[in-house]
Amino acid sequence: MDLFIIISLLFVIYYAVYLILPSFLDCDILLAFKEKYGQPISSLKGKTVWITGASAGIGENLAYVLAKANCKLILSARRAVALERVKTTCLEVNKCLTDDDVEVYPMDVLDFNSHEKAFQHVVNKFGKLDILVNNAGRSQRAKWENIEMAVDKEMFDLNVFSILSLSRLAVKHFLKTDGGQIVNTSSLAGILPVPMSASYCGSKHALHGYFKPFFLEYPDKHINVTMVCPGPIQTDFLAECFTEKSGEKYGVTTDTSKSKVSVERCATLMGVAIANKLDEVWIATTTSLRLAYLAYCFPNVIKWVVKTLGMKHLQKMRDANAAGKIN
Repeated sequence: MDLFIIISLLFVIYYAVYLILPSFLDCDILLAFKEKYGQPISSLKGKTVWITGASAGIGENLAYVLAKANCKLILSARRAVALERVKTTCLEVNKCLTDDDVEVYPMDVLDFNSHEKAFQHVVNKFGKLDILVNNAGRSQRAKWENIEMAVDKEMFDLNVFSILSLSRLAVKHFLKTDGGQIVNTSSLAGILPVPMSASYCGSKHALHGYFKPFFLEYPDKHINVTMVCPGPIQTDFLAECFTEKSGEKYGVTTDTSKSKVSVERCATLMGVAIANKLDEVWIATTTSLRLAYLAYCFPNVIKWVVKTLGMKHLQKMRDANAAGKIN
């Protein structure tokens, strides 16, 4: 067997692994490996973690995961009542935590002028910040050509610029201390195109574009950035989605679907990613993972696959009952 054949077989095996393993996983291969053999979530014990968008969904459930790991938490979102409920549950899931270990700090991340004050409150409360989790954000359902420019701007303010504002404050803090970690809730839509979500895709792609150069500037400052890219997750996200019109919400209740990862499982995997300081992780069920790896391994093939599957199928995979609302 000559060298060329050996190299060809190795390439085939390499790519086959990436296409076959997702059949048994709900996350990317490295994250699955780290969940079994890497640092446990409990290794985050004693870390001070600030979570935005903590009143529901992924942020809420991540708070419970980190509470069990004995982290000190700052919970932020606009709804103070919901945050108090999350705090109560955090104290219930870990009786070792005291009332002072979980701080509720209501804020609107779109109020950029309040960010510095909020950040200073966090540092004054706990003396430091170890991990900033930028989880606040909204998705979108709209036809590409009908989207108002105001929607694009509103989407970027929430999904990109609010994150940059808080993260830059965090980085300045980390540079003065022993380092830290920024965790961004992105999306598979941040690395792949998805239909009926142009503004959302653009905002998530931009988020990756902003944070990828960070490592080049500070490769040795012990500041880690973890981009978490969930696919379809079982949360009620459709109700709050942007549409094509400014000020309008999609307002559809999300059905339960086997094509979605449970929010509890997503939060657990997110905790593993944080504990192991992974750069980028994918969390999704088999079909979405296969599409992601297909695009990663065979970018010239993915366009044909998308055409074959059709837009309706891709929408149904994401939204279950809502696939037919936008015609």
